[in-house]
Amino acid sequence: MILITGGIGFIGGELVRQLTAMGLPYRYLLQPGDRDYLLPRNTSFDIVVSALSDERGLKAALKDVDAIFHLSSVEQIAGHQDLQQVEVGNVETLAKTASTAGIKRFFYLSHLGADRASAFGLMKAKGIAEHAIQKSGVPYTIFRSSMVYGQGDVFSSYLLGLFKVFPFFVPIPGDGSVLLQPIWVGDLTACMAWSLSMPETTNTILEIGGPEHLSFREILTLISARIKSNKKFLELNPLRMNRLIQFIQSTRKGFPGSAFWLDYLAENRICALDSLPRVFGINPARFQQKIDYLTASQRKK
Repeated sequence: MILITGGIGFIGGELVRQLTAMGLPYRYLLQPGDRDYLLPRNTSFDIVVSALSDERGLKAALKDVDAIFHLSSVEQIAGHQDLQQVEVGNVETLAKTASTAGIKRFFYLSHLGADRASAFGLMKAKGIAEHAIQKSGVPYTIFRSSMVYGQGDVFSSYLLGLFKVFPFFVPIPGDGSVLLQPIWVGDLTACMAWSLSMPETTNTILEIGGPEHLSFREILTLISARIKSNKKFLELNPLRMNRLIQFIQSTRKGFPGSAFWLDYLAENRICALDSLPRVFGINPARFQQKIDYLTASQRKK
């Protein structure tokens, strides 16, 4: 049995589809307040409800479980004020309970740039969480991923939102030269699911990304071409842009994004271009090959 936290999220939903196709049993760990209507229909699975800070609840949730995919993160449910508890405290509790329960594999989704010494809050928290998993004694696989995109994501939806909100221009942080390595959600979750049967990935930190290093400006240019926009880009100081986005999110209901965009875009978030072919034998999709859903989203507005 596989326990999944964050299973009703964007990445979790795709991982569930991978596991279902492989015929593997899984169990959702829902936290109080999670939206159960996002659960898949017409398929068989287990559900348990427990806060990730509740050791007794987690112990019950881990009954008959062999592996954990921990996908729940502060980016999905909280802001800066909850960073320490959600991204560090909950991981420490889950890893400790997993160790006591004799869990055979602990899979954790982190970010490229995660480091306990990072100057950026999210990356520092991810680094501390990684360390907690490593010292727990549970066999682990940590995926340090680049930005993940696909239908229903936050990343490309946020960028599309910039085109929709600003009538004459699209703001970008600085000169837009920071490099990213977008990875399609289907490629990421295939790697995660396949790792279950790859013992060579045990007790490793895998840095993975898509097949190209793209600047933030280049990514916006590809989106602009796909949705046939002729808007210009306006360079803003990153801090000023962050304040602008926070203001828009507070006044425009449903505007996508994260409280941690400054962390993402503060420096390059890239790894080796051959990471997926070398480790998993996957030829990953290029960004422009998988963003037709943005055009469909544009037509709905």
